[in-house]
Amino acid sequence: MSLQTPTPATIGLPRLIAGGLVRYGLILALVAVFAAFSVATPTFLTPANLQSILVNNFTLLAIVSIAMTFAVASGGIDLSVGTAMDFASFAFVSLVLAGQPVAVAALAGLAAGAFVGAFNALLISGIGVSPFLATLGTLFIGRSVQQLLTNGGNPVYLPPNGVPETFRFLGHGTIAGFPVPLAAAIVVSAAAAVVFARTRFGRIILSIGIQPGVVRYSGIAAPAHVAVTFILVGLITAIAGLILTATVTTYIPSSGNAFLLNAIGATFIGTTLSPLGRPNVGGTVLGALLLSIVANGLLLTDLNFYWQQVGTGTLIFAVLALSFINRKAAGAA
Repeated sequence: MSLQTPTPATIGLPRLIAGGLVRYGLILALVAVFAAFSVATPTFLTPANLQSILVNNFTLLAIVSIAMTFAVASGGIDLSVGTAMDFASFAFVSLVLAGQPVAVAALAGLAAGAFVGAFNALLISGIGVSPFLATLGTLFIGRSVQQLLTNGGNPVYLPPNGVPETFRFLGHGTIAGFPVPLAAAIVVSAAAAVVFARTRFGRIILSIGIQPGVVRYSGIAAPAHVAVTFILVGLITAIAGLILTATVTTYIPSSGNAFLLNAIGATFIGTTLSPLGRPNVGGTVLGALLLSIVANGLLLTDLNFYWQQVGTGTLIFAVLALSFINRKAAGAA
């Protein structure tokens, strides 16, 4: 009895189709959602609204999501990204209000975010607490500290006539007609992509997230790399805190926590762009863009706020479920 030789028609084509759906399902979802809102809401495609999506919805979420990507790539998660963002915002506003140069205040804000990351690093790499529990504890501590610093959660405002031009430029300025906040998001994303693709540090972080035991037995100082990762997460998130503060010229306690769930969603949606389901910068950016478009589009439809949250959650579930089903189909093929 002879065995039939496998051909592209019997094996290659189903695997190609299934693999393509796995790899490009996120892009297809992005195109479908964009097209749906273009038809459903006449103001969606206006230049002003598209700019609003990129500057007001996408920019900060993309930066925070990139930070989350580093944490997830290392095999953990960071529930305190909002805390790092808030601490950076508070330090930035407080020093500008005290008359310090904007550059000094910005550096202090970045240091505050890195401090939150260093605190997480101490708990995770120094003591051995799991990233979930460590960053959850930091979230609760950070929220309480902010309440204490602001007499119960009172916002800290900059007076309209006391906002330095450099401060305003960070939130509302343009470079050759390009909004500064969006430029910052692109630079952060590009730098993160280079770290993962071109540096030894990035490769080690990805390896720790995939096979921590192999990394440990290979002689690589995994705890030290994880510690640096969480400090980097705090630093990146602090950039978002500075931009948010410069945009609204106000510090509002715990406002950074509003980005936490969407950042997690964007990061895990982004894993669908990888054939192996791994965190990656390109997928995270597209995930943040998808969530930003959905948030803007649902707002334009005048849908009840709570139904907007239902719609966003359903979309995240659908993208992840479709990817899981297609990945199983690709493996079976």
